[in-house]
Amino acid sequence: MGPEQFQALVLGWFELHGRKNLPWQISPTPYRVWLSEIMLQQTQVATVIPYFERFIQQFPTVTALAEASLDDVLHYWSGLGYYARGRNLHKTATIIVNEYQNKFPDNVVELVELPGIGRSTAGAIASLSMQQAEPILDGNVKRVLCRFFAIQGWSGSAAVLKKLWRLSEQYTPEKKTRNYNQAMMDIGATVCRRSKPTCPLCPLKGHCTALKHNLVAELPTPKKREKLPVKKVYWLILKNKQKILLNQRAPVGLWGGLWVFPEFETLQELQKWCQNEGVDLTEALTIDEKRHTFSHYHLDYTPIVCSMLDVHSKIEESKTTRWHETNSHVKIGLPKPVSALISQLSN
Repeated sequence: MGPEQFQALVLGWFELHGRKNLPWQISPTPYRVWLSEIMLQQTQVATVIPYFERFIQQFPTVTALAEASLDDVLHYWSGLGYYARGRNLHKTATIIVNEYQNKFPDNVVELVELPGIGRSTAGAIASLSMQQAEPILDGNVKRVLCRFFAIQGWSGSAAVLKKLWRLSEQYTPEKKTRNYNQAMMDIGATVCRRSKPTCPLCPLKGHCTALKHNLVAELPTPKKREKLPVKKVYWLILKNKQKILLNQRAPVGLWGGLWVFPEFETLQELQKWCQNEGVDLTEALTIDEKRHTFSHYHLDYTPIVCSMLDVHSKIEESKTTRWHETNSHVKIGLPKPVSALISQLSN
């Protein structure tokens, strides 16, 4: 099937079944499209919608986002995971305000130079908000193309990516690009799903190579899964009346810039730290070990709760250490496991 027939089927399906009322589709400005595309990386639409609405209410413009503190931004990002996305949003907003006079670049070449914006996200911003004829290749589009053309090999590999980009460029129309790109994402998200695809409802079913050769369940080829390593740590939850001690992580890496409990690799390290800081662990409560899984390792953490009654403790606040009021309205970025433990202890 040639590009023109492919495009006609996709656009025809979109008119009848495409998603047209998602929050970011209402007034699809570059800012709103950019924000939604970053949030939708690694995250389902249903999960993103309430986060998007809260975020856009708090930061209605790129200027408002740039002027906010990183703590404030990460607070509204908390729970979405992959926190580098939140940090890059703040960086990019600052660049757009300071270097582009509050306006997004109007071309893909400049867009991809901004932190956190890859080629597909740049294509989405250009096509969905500026109606430019730019291809995209998010996870949904990859899946549709891999199945339609029966492309073997992990879609994240350089060779397969090159092939997929070539097809995306070849099949993206010069006109109605916004509708076409949205349709391809919608087909991938609602019909050509990763599991339980509804092939009988697909506009491309009559020409899909994977369907013809019974390869739908095998494609796209999954990445070879390796057993994740386990990192064990101890978290010290130090309470002083209604306050809990938190440390801010370095602004890079996992949970970068977020506030967490003091963390130790061994129980002995935790005990030594407490001894040095004048913290009595005699009445400490050890909570059962819990697990949080990142993309490349499991974090097994054992919370140790200690109420600090000694007013003469050496622990003082600094730029990266704070006594956080558990019922405070101060907005700071907290990883989900930390936020959950604070809520649990507060109740």
